Amino acid sequence: MMCVRGRPLFSSPLSLAFSSTKHSPIHLRLPLSSSRRSLSAAVAMSSSSSTPPPQIIEHIVLFKVKDETDSSKITSMMNGLNGLVSLSQVIHISAAPLHRVRSSASAFTHVLHSRYGSKEDLNAYAAHPDHVRVVKECVLPICEDVMAVDWIADRVPGTLAPPPGSAAKLTFLKLKENLADEAKLEIVDVIKGLREKLPGIGQITVGENFSPARAKGFSIASIAFFKDLGELEAVDGQTELVNVEKEKVREYVDSTIVVEFVVPSGLVSGL
Repeated sequence: MMCVRGRPLFSSPLSLAFSSTKHSPIHLRLPLSSSRRSLSAAVAMSSSSSTPPPQIIEHIVLFKVKDETDSSKITSMMNGLNGLVSLSQVIHISAAPLHRVRSSASAFTHVLHSRYGSKEDLNAYAAHPDHVRVVKECVLPICEDVMAVDWIADRVPGTLAPPPGSAAKLTFLKLKENLADEAKLEIVDVIKGLREKLPGIGQITVGENFSPARAKGFSIASIAFFKDLGELEAVDGQTELVNVEKEKVREYVDSTIVVEFVVPSGLVSGL
């Protein structure tokens, strides 16, 4: 079972969002065993900590699964996407159902988050036959909408592969037309400063989308990771501080999408 291609597949404060890791020269053969995935994740985290890449490309895809889709087909999609951790270009990958959607206008149900060392690696992943197959066989038949955003992280996270059970918050911003570059920089600086002002955030990256074709007009994105859902909820509970930060950029923002998910522990047995 696998899952396509052309380009990669494809809140509370300003949003933010973790999963599987890898680096093994094995071609994807699904299903992968949980133990094999755990081993590859350990290798990836170990290698990334000793020789961190000079930059990180964040790749996010939101999926809207068709109503009444059989749960076994959703499981196959999640397992197929998570199984792409075996591709050499992938530093980290995590596909999961959304835990919560904080934007009333958004109808997305699932998410994929992955990391790469360069745009070239992202493009190679997108074109890889295993990725193409998974998308064609497992994703397209059951999804009625897809949105994808890519950005160069403003920093290389200390942990490239957030551990299973971590909670992630993704935020996408659609800016008002003809916004000055200075205003965009101000937005990015506000999001970058959230980690210091909200200690529960374990890591956060932010950047400007460089793949506009499937981004639906959203141009700035961020992902924040927390130890678990409890930590995420604790940060969200600091409403006064959160609102102060949001007010700093509210005049520049036309609309937002904020979603949350939990990094899965391995292949999904059922959804």
